[in-house]
Amino acid sequence: MYKLKAFTLAEVLITLAVIGVVAVLTLPALIQNYNEKAWSTAQDVFTKRLEVATRQMNTEEKLAGYSNTMDFVNELKKYIKITRVCDNSNITKCFNKEVIWNEGEDPIDMSTIKNAASLGQDDWDTDTVAVQFANGVNAIIAYNPNTEQQPFNNQFSATSASMAILYDVSGNKNPNTNGKDIAHNGNVKQLAGVTGCLLPEEELGFCISQILAPGTGYSALSKAECEQIADEGYGNNKAYCGGYTSDYWAGAVKACGGVSNIPNHDQLIELAKYVYNTDSINSSEKTMDTEKAFQFLSVSASSGSFYVWSGQEDGLFAYNMFFYNTGLSWNKYDFGNRDNPSLLAVCISD
Repeated sequence: MYKLKAFTLAEVLITLAVIGVVAVLTLPALIQNYNEKAWSTAQDVFTKRLEVATRQMNTEEKLAGYSNTMDFVNELKKYIKITRVCDNSNITKCFNKEVIWNEGEDPIDMSTIKNAASLGQDDWDTDTVAVQFANGVNAIIAYNPNTEQQPFNNQFSATSASMAILYDVSGNKNPNTNGKDIAHNGNVKQLAGVTGCLLPEEELGFCISQILAPGTGYSALSKAECEQIADEGYGNNKAYCGGYTSDYWAGAVKACGGVSNIPNHDQLIELAKYVYNTDSINSSEKTMDTEKAFQFLSVSASSGSFYVWSGQEDGLFAYNMFFYNTGLSWNKYDFGNRDNPSLLAVCISD
């Protein structure tokens, strides 16, 4: 006679409990990774569509010549679908009421963002206009009245030339946070007088606006995509594209808006001085200040160390700096291969 074997009720309950605990521990990280990837993808799609629209305006000589932002937006909506427009007295009817510009700081009341100066453009005498795009993206725009269109040369960034734009790819949903669902182009220098610098600009001498992890914060580019951004004026060398199927360095360049928005060697040295609490980076003994390095360590796949791309490429390679607990190194061959999926893209702004 055969004896049937089966799990007892207690064993089943214990197994379910273990699965539940594992799910509770891992689900938040999975959701966060999914959200970051979704935000990054949505930003890429939106910026491409907006760039296409403004390039067409440039070609048709409709990009320049406006004295205020509302007139510009009314022309822009002929080239990209906009479902709602709000003037600067009704900003929050089209945009979030609050935005977290720097994590850990109080949110900014977006009803105060009434002109170009509130986005850091003191020389632009224009008001802001909030818009809702048909794809669900909400934005605040300030037009640059000094825009010079070039109808026979589309190798310049029409978006950067014509406006400062702050946008939210998740609409009115949370977290409404800069560097997550909130993004902007390089013409947004600050928000209501607050710089979007993740580390103290007065100590570094430059502003770090974003720290992006590979795969979630930024993506690798193909040869064709690398060549495309070179044609669009991102500052990378087109002749160096194609060395790798997955070019993470080119992806970092695109995510940050160009080579000039990635730290150079001297700026990375200043970052090292900050992270290691030293005035002379040539000193033989250095110990990383983990509190100062937290912004980097928190998004790095490594434990206790991190790599940062530089804006300097060299053929199939690109330079980077490796920060570890007791020192740092300036690399090209060892960790500078452009297909390396472990380096951070650190974006800087003026």
